[in-house]
Amino acid sequence: MTGSRLPSNAKLGKVAVLMGGRSAEREVSLMSGQGVLKALLDSGVDAHAFDPAQRDLMALKQEGFDRCFIALHGRFGEDGTVQGALELMGIPYTGSGVMASSMAMDKVMTKRVWQAEGLPTPRHVLVHPAQIDKLSADELIAVLGLPLIVKPAREGSSIGVSKVTQAADLPAALRVAAACDSDILCEQCIVGDEVTCPVLGDGSDAQALPMIRIVAPDGNYDYQNKYFTDDTQYLVPCGLPESEMAAIDALVIKAYQVMGCRGWGRIDVMIDAATRQPYLLEINTSPGMTGHSLVPMSARAAGMSYEALCCHLVAHASLDYKGVAQ
Repeated sequence: MTGSRLPSNAKLGKVAVLMGGRSAEREVSLMSGQGVLKALLDSGVDAHAFDPAQRDLMALKQEGFDRCFIALHGRFGEDGTVQGALELMGIPYTGSGVMASSMAMDKVMTKRVWQAEGLPTPRHVLVHPAQIDKLSADELIAVLGLPLIVKPAREGSSIGVSKVTQAADLPAALRVAAACDSDILCEQCIVGDEVTCPVLGDGSDAQALPMIRIVAPDGNYDYQNKYFTDDTQYLVPCGLPESEMAAIDALVIKAYQVMGCRGWGRIDVMIDAATRQPYLLEINTSPGMTGHSLVPMSARAAGMSYEALCCHLVAHASLDYKGVAQ
């Protein structure tokens, strides 16, 4: 897939699979981490489970770990905090660096970067919890229309997300999101096809893996339908016209690059049913690796097994400040 020569698995050294953590996505992270751990062990890698919620991160340095596979999701794992600690210890890790991870975790900041680069993303309004009781639903709807989406600015796995179809439901949706975050993102709802687009690589070498079209029950791709049911359909090949897929791939690669991402990531896109205009929703810099996860599904469609994907990511573990004395 990448055309690069990877070191043999035995040369990857002692690898910590970081999983669990303290975020609202702990349960999903444990599922991802156990899958990655098994894949690495089955591939001959000296891999070990490591839960930062239960152990001091400094043990990674003290116990001589050479690399880390970050299978943490959400806060304290995907937001630049763990990445910063690993930079200080000089231990290469999978995925994006400190700044890219921090920006990508914040959906509002991600939108600002994409908008500054002229990339299409749905209209949005940032709301703080103190504004909920004073907010005019009619004014918000005038900007975003109905239906609209309400979500915490810094959560994943659809936690705290609501689809609002009538003005009376808006305050409750805002409170659900406010329970998860101090910043609430209210977003224009794009009605149409939903696709997710995995990316592997760094900078100009980044490559799009086969995109997946998601068909969820009643169009509701929530936490339950993501991880715990078999009712959601994942179509790969996605069945879109070749020209449309090529345009989305180019858009996704640009979106990945301007955020400064590296290693891997997954970008969610909505395609307006009427205009066929794709809109960037958000980027995930530590994608799920569970039995329902999408990056492994896309990699398989490209001829890369789950085990090969895990080994590829570990082999390309890196640092923002590689080559700088620690």
